[in-house]
Amino acid sequence: MPMTREEIVSVLGPTDETLVADILATSASFEELREAWAWLNGEEALMGEGRPLPGPRVAELIDLLDPDEKD
Repeated sequence: MPMTREEIVSVLGPTDETLVADILATSASFEELREAWAWLNGEEALMGEGRPLPGPRVAELIDLLDPDEKD
């Protein structure tokens, strides 16, 4: 089931329509968006839990949400 604009806003809060469209274009799921948001806001905690690194779609979302982050 495709993610909706409302689901995106429920995770990110108010955001511009371009970012919403870019996120929708990834075909990512709501769970993948929530995982990307969690990685951006608590990467060290997730690494400490022993979670595997994000998959390619989650990584794409991370890049969209934080384009200035350097790998």
